Amino acid sequence: MEIQETIVNKVAQSGLITVDLAHFAPQEDIVVYDIKDNLFHGLILKEKDFRDFIKNHDWSEYTNKHVGIICSTDAIVPTWAYMLLATKLTPIVASIHFGDADMVRTNLFRDLLSNMDYARFADERVVVKGCGDIPIPTEAFVTFTGKLTQVAKSVMYGEPCSTVPVFKRKA
Repeated sequence: MEIQETIVNKVAQSGLITVDLAHFAPQEDIVVYDIKDNLFHGLILKEKDFRDFIKNHDWSEYTNKHVGIICSTDAIVPTWAYMLLATKLTPIVASIHFGDADMVRTNLFRDLLSNMDYARFADERVVVKGCGDIPIPTEAFVTFTGKLTQVAKSVMYGEPCSTVPVFKRKA
């Protein structure tokens, strides 16, 4: 007589909630506008020329995209120049930011995670998935963990089969 053992999936029975922050990643493209292209001799910004450029440029390529504005050279760019760009782009873009693509991604995660309803994680054991195909800013993990610790029973990092304990509420 052969004895057959039943395999039990302890991870599935553990009651862990796994959260993959990649699900919160922006779906729209992130693009960067570099103001260096508007500098005279790569050094200074001429107000009249810049205003003419903003007025006459075809901005349609930025429609529904998350836009970061930067100056990649060591020029001193007046704050009003960034403000003018923001004024022109705001009506057509998904969002506008000061910074490169990584900064835009970080800002988007911060905004989303700061405004998320965390009630569904109340008194739950939560695993924050660590690895994936989509780059997640470290700040997103920090923001999410900070919010989770206010409501969750415990927070872990990794995969349900191999986690690193991060937080456990004291009884």
